[in-house]
Amino acid sequence: MATQPVNVLITVAFPEPLVTILREVSPRLRLTVHPARRPEDIPPDLWAQTEVLYTDSVLPAPEQAPNLRWVQVHYAGMDHLLNAPLVQKPEVQFTTLSGAAASQVAEHAVMMMLALGHHLPEVFDLQRRAEWPGDRWERLAPLELRDSTVGIVGYGSVGREIARLLHPFGVTVLATKRDVMHPEDEGYTRPGLGDPGGDLFTRLYPIQALTSMLRGCDFVVICLPLTPATRGIINTEALAAMKRTAYLVDVSRGGVVDTAALLEALQERRIAGAALDVFPEEPLPADSPFWKLPNVIITPHIAGVSRYYLQRAVELFAENLHRYLGGGILLNRYQGQRGY
Repeated sequence: MATQPVNVLITVAFPEPLVTILREVSPRLRLTVHPARRPEDIPPDLWAQTEVLYTDSVLPAPEQAPNLRWVQVHYAGMDHLLNAPLVQKPEVQFTTLSGAAASQVAEHAVMMMLALGHHLPEVFDLQRRAEWPGDRWERLAPLELRDSTVGIVGYGSVGREIARLLHPFGVTVLATKRDVMHPEDEGYTRPGLGDPGGDLFTRLYPIQALTSMLRGCDFVVICLPLTPATRGIINTEALAAMKRTAYLVDVSRGGVVDTAALLEALQERRIAGAALDVFPEEPLPADSPFWKLPNVIITPHIAGVSRYYLQRAVELFAENLHRYLGGGILLNRYQGQRGY
C-alpha cells in the first residue's frame, strides 16, 4: 500500500473548517492553501512539489509543475481553461465540480419556467405603473407547469435535477443526451438528488434529433456544456422548431445559444419569451437590445450561486481525494474527445 505523502495545493480561499475536512481524508495529504489569481502568485518551489491542484483558473505551465498529476477544477465547466497547455498533457487528469451546483441551478430553472409561464415580467411592469388591467383573465392566463411538456437539452447533473423537481408537477419530460444507449448518470450526484438511473424522462433523444424534440415542448431548458459541438446549437433552425407559445430558459454557457437568432425570434414573437442567465459577452453590455425586451428575464450569471457552494465543492473534492489515494476512477473526469 502506498504511504508516500501527496502534496495538494488549493488556490481557492476555503475557510479553515472546510480545509480541516479535507485534511481528515488521509494523513498522507499535505495540504497548502495559497489563494491566487495568477500562476505567478504561487512560489516556484510550491508549484514544483504539487501533485494535486484544486483551482478555479490558475494553471501552471507544464514545466513549472513536473509532479502534477491531477487538477480539480472549482466549476462545473472547463471551457475557460481549454487553451491552457497543461490540459493537453495526457499524464494530468482534470475533473470538474459537475453535480455540486446542480440543485441551485435546477431551482433557478424551475423558478424561471414558473415566472415566464405566469407572466411575471408583465405583472411587475403593471405593478410599476400601478395598473390593474380589466382584461387580466385573458391577458395573464398562465401557461402552467402542470401537465406541460418540458424539453431538457443536455441530460447531465443539472438536467436530471430539473427532472426530479418537475416530477410532482406531472410534467412530461423530454431530454437530449449524447449517448442515449446509456441513460444512467456516470458523474457525481449528491445523495437524494437528480436522476441517477435515468428513470424520470418520458423520452430520451439523441442530440441529432434536437429539432424533433423541440416541436413538442412548452418549455425548453438549455443545460449543455460549451464545446465545439454545442457552440451555437440553439440556432435559427432550432428556434423555428419551437412553438410560438413556448419559453426558453438558458442556464448553460454563453455561446451555446446563437444570441442573434434568439434576439430575432423574441423580437418577432416567434417564441413566447426567454429567461437568460448566460451570454457570450459578460457582463451583458448596457446597450444590448435584450435588456429592453418585455418578454425576457435577464439574470447576471447567478444560477449556480449558493451560500453552500464551497461546502458542496469540498464534499465532491473529498470523495475524489479518497478515490485518488485508493487508485480509483475519479468522478467528473474531463474527456478531451467530448470537450467536457
